[in-house]
Amino acid sequence: MERRPLRGGRLKAAGYDAREQRLEIDFVDGERRIFEAVPPEVWRRLLAAPNPASFYADRIEEEYAVTRARTEGRDDARSRLDSLFGPGPGKTDA
Repeated sequence: MERRPLRGGRLKAAGYDAREQRLEIDFVDGERRIFEAVPPEVWRRLLAAPNPASFYADRIEEEYAVTRARTEGRDDARSRLDSLFGPGPGKTDA
């Protein structure tokens, strides 16, 4: 899924899967919210909005079923550190 950068507020980037109508929004704190059954028009309007954060708050945040996750970058950073220095105390290479 291709991600597009977003500017404004806590938003960092977003991606959309048209086939599954799934919208993923990444936040600057590393959280990812995955919204289901989002029409393509909402994706287009989010990208075209002068203030994507306001559009998100008004038209997406409470309108669609959401799952919360962490962005891949945080886990990737951890794996890079582990590859350099080994896992932290009490952790294994499982």
